[in-house]
Amino acid sequence: MSADIPAWVEWVAAVLLVTSGLLSLVGAIGLLRLRDFFQRMHPPALSNTLGAWCVALASILYFSATESHLALHAWLLNILLAITAPVTTVLLARAALFRKRQRGANVPPPLGNGE
Repeated sequence: MSADIPAWVEWVAAVLLVTSGLLSLVGAIGLLRLRDFFQRMHPPALSNTLGAWCVALASILYFSATESHLALHAWLLNILLAITAPVTTVLLARAALFRKRQRGANVPPPLGNGE
């Protein structure tokens, strides 16, 4: 334990980091247990995103305590994650649907009439 950082800050940061690890583990187990691509897309993404937020909160708390001012630089990664993750998810889902349609699988038809 550092002399200049309060113990409660270290404990809260440690709990957030352990929570992040557990959430990431749940996401990894979800990837193994769910059957197909479309089932694997959403639940593990949620748990891993929550894990990333826990790491960011722990970082903000710890570095704010060490630098004696609010350190919000850790939010940048989560903001970029929040912007790019949904776009990536939509692109992956569309590609998977296209591939299933090409193989003749029973999937929902495309929206619109293709004009």
